[in-house]
Amino acid sequence: MKEFLVKDYLFKQLSRVGLSNVTLHRTPLGEKIVIAASRPGLIVGKGGGNITRLTKELKEKFGLENPQIEIEEVRNPRADAAITAEMIANSLERFGSARFKGVGHKAMGEVMGAGALGVEILISGKIPSSRAKTWRFYQGYLKKCGDVSIAGVDKSNQVARLKSGVVGVQVRIMPSSTVLPDKIIIRDLNDMVATPVVSTESTEKTAEPQAEEKKVEKKAVKRAPAKKKTTKSQESIESKEE
Repeated sequence: MKEFLVKDYLFKQLSRVGLSNVTLHRTPLGEKIVIAASRPGLIVGKGGGNITRLTKELKEKFGLENPQIEIEEVRNPRADAAITAEMIANSLERFGSARFKGVGHKAMGEVMGAGALGVEILISGKIPSSRAKTWRFYQGYLKKCGDVSIAGVDKSNQVARLKSGVVGVQVRIMPSSTVLPDKIIIRDLNDMVATPVVSTESTEKTAEPQAEEKKVEKKAVKRAPAKKKTTKSQESIESKEE
């Protein structure tokens, strides 16, 4: 519960700094709060004044003994659902509801350009008329059911406050790192049949001991004593003596 309240408080305080995620870790020295954002300079503030203020407020409001705030920069902000939803809400508040289609298509193109497998953007509210409706921007492949839709899809909700009323923004992104269980890879039969490759090192190693064996055999033949030649007369004398 305390972690949820800390996250909610930080998301409200840091609403327009490209905040992606907040995680709370307990360490022997105290509580470690990791903030992932696309613009970490706005979180730090001038001379670290913003960080000092946040640390003091977290210590007083939530009873944290020694809160330590660390900031991480998001490497690919366009593929992050929270940053994309915040960007759409900021654009709607800046340009109004008349250009909501251009804002939605631009955000969708940037997400797909960042390498995502699929994206869905829902903008609901009184746009462009006084009657509320939901506009859907969809591109790519996105899982809507199963475990992949929960663990492999990044979701985020954001609110834009316009003159006509509150507009809700919902973003779902399936990043390229998501592994789909029904993905099938079809390989060519020619690629699967591997040709036998004979390495030169193995042939050289096998040839060396064979050559050495032949040399040893030749030396043994040379060292063997030669048989004495016997004549016919000697053979006859030996046979008589026997």
